[in-house]
Amino acid sequence: MSDSVHGSTISDSSRSATEPGLLGGILAGCGLFVLMLSLQPFAGAPEQTAPGESTGNIVNQVGWFGLGLVFLAAMLGLTQRDVLARLGFGRWAAVFGIAALSIVQSLDPTASARGLLLTAIVMIVVAGVLVLPRDERNFAVAAVNACLALLALIYAMLVLAPHLVLHSAEGAEGVHVGDWRGHLSHKNFAAPVFSIAAMIGIYGWRSGLRWRGAIVVALSVLFVLNSGSKTTMGFLPLAVGVVALARITGRPGLAIAAHLVLVALIAALTIGSVMSPALNALLKAMISDPTFTGRDEIWKFALQRIAEKPWFGYGYASFWQTPVVTGFEENYEASWDIRGIGSGHNSYIDAAVSFGIPGALLMIFLLMGLPLVDYLRACRVTANRRLADLFIMIVIFLTYVGMLESFLLNRADPLWVLFALAITGISLAGRMRTKSG
Repeated sequence: MSDSVHGSTISDSSRSATEPGLLGGILAGCGLFVLMLSLQPFAGAPEQTAPGESTGNIVNQVGWFGLGLVFLAAMLGLTQRDVLARLGFGRWAAVFGIAALSIVQSLDPTASARGLLLTAIVMIVVAGVLVLPRDERNFAVAAVNACLALLALIYAMLVLAPHLVLHSAEGAEGVHVGDWRGHLSHKNFAAPVFSIAAMIGIYGWRSGLRWRGAIVVALSVLFVLNSGSKTTMGFLPLAVGVVALARITGRPGLAIAAHLVLVALIAALTIGSVMSPALNALLKAMISDPTFTGRDEIWKFALQRIAEKPWFGYGYASFWQTPVVTGFEENYEASWDIRGIGSGHNSYIDAAVSFGIPGALLMIFLLMGLPLVDYLRACRVTANRRLADLFIMIVIFLTYVGMLESFLLNRADPLWVLFALAITGISLAGRMRTKSG
């Protein structure tokens, strides 16, 4: 990156004080704020749709299309062409190619294609957040300010309209009454978003934005603690600790090795516990709820369906809440009515359900494996290390979260777009030299 990372950080030094450079930073901050907030915040749980009914959302479709056009025009006008060429199009072409090929298996190919197109459009905004800032300082300011804006909004809502940001006693989620869910429909989606905000705060503090970074960390951690999301509370310090290990020892390879051990352990204690009686017995001895709030029943059901179509799967976004699932009779002995479940609560299982086992393995390698290689490469350049640490921390954290939640290629889901942001960012950091402000 002596072609220098412009926002992830890329730009020509002669523009560093120009208005286009300032505009790029403002757009990047606004883009990250929208990616974390979504276009329909405080909407509550989505309504279930009847089989065959359109799941399209006009606000998302029009809104993201418009934002995509704005950010595409901005990147073409403000970003160097060699920087755009290094955004990792080959990797993303493979990821989206796997999803596109799976559409052939979908019950409703048109709906699947529409959802995948929306996912691709959102990726334009993701790319813009990374390459529009003129240098790393500009990116750090944009990212930290975006988090501050989000936190200010959420804490204001806690005072002015708490019913919009807290779980209520009504409905199936009444057991979570009082837990903070912020602007999203569930605490298990919100807590990871604010965990990532805390990581951005750490990055801001390390980048010299001491007060702003510290405030973001404090308010984000406070939110996570009040969300009641126990898994997120556990995964956040794990991810931070793994990356801190690289900095303390000066050996990023050791941190990657520790991460892979943790991945194997978490996988064994989650999905492994429904496949192995021995692991299930070990899990029961370790935690009070070895079912992970009934997720084990969802996983068993999904694994049975994967066994029926192991090679090509059921198609992108063409399994849960479709006749493939809703056609089953209700199991009154189960904790969940599978027919109303919106996801498999496991990103890896859902990847296999959608794309088949071969497609899922390739996608997991592209999204979770290659970033680790990029991190090792980025750490060889001293100027890249702060950004590399931020992006790999997000990748590591969401790799763990993916064991209990589904978000891969999930349109404009904040977890997915932040994951995509980190993957693209670490890829850039592995290829180019970060430009200091």
